[in-house]
Amino acid sequence: MVSKEDRKLFREAVRDVVPIPRNPVPSSAKPEEQLPPVPIQSLLDDRAVLRESTLGPRSVDDALDSGNEESFLRPGLQRELLRKLRRGHWVVQAELDLHGFSAGEAGAEVSEFLARCVKREWRCVRIVHGKGLGSPRREPVLKGKVKLWLTRRDAVLAYCQAPANQGGSGALLVLLQGTKKKRG
Repeated sequence: MVSKEDRKLFREAVRDVVPIPRNPVPSSAKPEEQLPPVPIQSLLDDRAVLRESTLGPRSVDDALDSGNEESFLRPGLQRELLRKLRRGHWVVQAELDLHGFSAGEAGAEVSEFLARCVKREWRCVRIVHGKGLGSPRREPVLKGKVKLWLTRRDAVLAYCQAPANQGGSGALLVLLQGTKKKRG
């Protein structure tokens, strides 16, 4: 506990102190003259895309054939389907972001999400599983699990790694089976 005498000595020692302003902007500087914020994450993403483009396969077809890309194609289907998915032939109609979910929660979310998408007859969806940067040992926990869950669903025709601007190695584009109209 601090004594009254100590408090008095402290106040006397700091009596001429002036608080520092919270936002130390020179009064001569106008808000228009301040520099705009730097989009650091965008710059890092651009640099990563450039690095991928110089180190990776030369074309989408090369990537598909090299096996470097995260992808799945249901047996019996033509590779052209996977190429179209990778090239953005279908518009992404829904997205599921699994950041913050445990493996058990994520499994239930993926199952419910796919069921809703099939019911609504959506053809192309994105599932963001993350890159594992917030995980223990900074390894992706959900990435492998999501891929396994997708391959076990009959409604999933194909999936591939999302383009860099849609999540890259932290997301998958998923092509779902379309409904067949009954003729009557």
